[in-house]
Amino acid sequence: MRLRNSRSLDAGSAHVIVTGGSSGIGLATARLFAARGAKVSLIARGPERLGEAAKELSAAARAADVSDQAALTRAIGELEEEQGRPCDVLVTSAGLARPGHFLELPDEVFRQMMDVDYFGTLYAIRAVAPGMVERGHGSVVAVSSAAGLIGIFGYSAYGPAKFAVRGLLESVRAELAPRGVHVGVVFPPDVDTPQLAEENQWKPAETRAVGGTIKPLTAERVAAAIVDGIERRRFVICPDAGTRALARFGSVLLPLLNREFDRRARAVSRP
Repeated sequence: MRLRNSRSLDAGSAHVIVTGGSSGIGLATARLFAARGAKVSLIARGPERLGEAAKELSAAARAADVSDQAALTRAIGELEEEQGRPCDVLVTSAGLARPGHFLELPDEVFRQMMDVDYFGTLYAIRAVAPGMVERGHGSVVAVSSAAGLIGIFGYSAYGPAKFAVRGLLESVRAELAPRGVHVGVVFPPDVDTPQLAEENQWKPAETRAVGGTIKPLTAERVAAAIVDGIERRRFVICPDAGTRALARFGSVLLPLLNREFDRRARAVSRP
């Protein structure tokens, strides 16, 4: 295996592809790269909102379901052709969260979380990584979650998918970093996005109690951490002090956190 030297990102000439780029963290990240002069390409499932985002950013766009490998790979290839440049930066932000009680969630929800959150990340990376390795540079960043750092009441379907994203990126980093490709994984807590609004409709009372009164971050704050992490070639990207502490000291803090979370959950648990 030939080792490559790392190379800083020149945002002004980079082609940045963002999945889930029509709203939330993905759109906020795309805005920051567009403001730096990058060629931005967006992928999302809903064509109407995607078209609005593409028009705002003068970006290229393709509608695709990230859980459909053939459709996603085709969309990425078409965007590279349209932009006249291969993907330099991939940010996989597309995702779904469906909380609920473990004993009540349908099996299909567990499959859907893995299909979208994990396989949707995997398929996108598989589409761009060979070219990045061949060129000896590039950046791949996946959005995991604070729920990918610690098990949380109500996230028995979502959390494991985000743990899987974390495990994937840890393994991919070990293989791609020596080839000159930066790999990063993002661990945001709750973020004020349309996805959170949808998620809140399903949250058990215990999940709300465990979260306490922590105010969700803005998508812009998470996007700023992502862009900074790419520019600094960081692997672990945490947009706030809480997830930073969890990522660094989670194994030590886990018994204390579990005790406190159990106490909060019991206080509101159904009989």
